[in-house]
Amino acid sequence: MTLHAQNIASENNAYSVRLGAGYADSHDLGEILTGYADQYEKRTSVINLDAGWRFSENPGGGPFDWYLKGGISYYNENGYADNILEMNVYVKVYWKIDFLQNRVRLGFGEGLSLANGIPIVEVDDAEGHPTSKFLNYLDISADFDLGRLIRVESLRDIYLGYTLKHRSGIFGLFKRVHGGSNYNMLTIEKNF
Repeated sequence: MTLHAQNIASENNAYSVRLGAGYADSHDLGEILTGYADQYEKRTSVINLDAGWRFSENPGGGPFDWYLKGGISYYNENGYADNILEMNVYVKVYWKIDFLQNRVRLGFGEGLSLANGIPIVEVDDAEGHPTSKFLNYLDISADFDLGRLIRVESLRDIYLGYTLKHRSGIFGLFKRVHGGSNYNMLTIEKNF
């Protein structure tokens, strides 16, 4: 098994579109990344649509792709507050791990998030401290190429996976906001 970027086929797909849906989590980012996840008690959720442009492929020969991405999200506040729209823009890097003619990608993105309201999970997390519509945005993902896995060429470059969608004030750097929100999403992404 090799863990490097193999050129299984021509990688001419410089654009991507991703659809995701998921639920708010009551844990913080560190807890979720170490395996603790639990749906937020008010059962709020999100639907997300992102698009991206790959501006760098395998720089220096390494197994990394760099994308500029932007998206829009719809937060269902489950009757606890008005539903919310959010826009984000971010830079994301994917580490491509190729093995046995399959591909897994681990992704990390960072950028900015602007919402027309404040999700109730963020209000609850703040416990009376400042909140903001404008926050830092993180997008952490793990996915696999469905077409390569099941050996169906027409499904190649369709990725199924998990994304952790995170908004926060980075410990007070954004308008003194110390809280934030996390959403666990299932995603499907098409590169073309």
